Amino acid sequence: MKFTYIGICVKDMEESIRFYTEVIGMKFLGRQKVATTKGETAGLQSPGSELILELNYYREGSPYATPYEPGEGLDHMGFKVDNVKVAFEELRGKGAEVAIAPFNEMGAPLAFVRDPNGIWIELYQ
Repeated sequence: MKFTYIGICVKDMEESIRFYTEVIGMKFLGRQKVATTKGETAGLQSPGSELILELNYYREGSPYATPYEPGEGLDHMGFKVDNVKVAFEELRGKGAEVAIAPFNEMGAPLAFVRDPNGIWIELYQ
């Protein structure tokens, strides 16, 4: 088996696509409606990465629609950056919500921001 993607539920597809493309810098791969689930998906990918982030939105009446809980068990997603402080300030300047400002954990710099759905995003180097 090979891990290839992670799917997350989002509250607003447009806002989430904008966040991950304009704020995080991911490439938009495409979007499609899924009649069976009464929802839609969108794919995004970071430059140089094989992993794909799948955004999932389910309309009211979908068998998959549940009251939204940030992450629904997902703790956080990690993004490797060249410089945590620089990346953190850049994301904050683009409107990312601050979760935890840069700090050192066992000598390694880390920081956390939140996406529009409340999901934590870790920046590490």
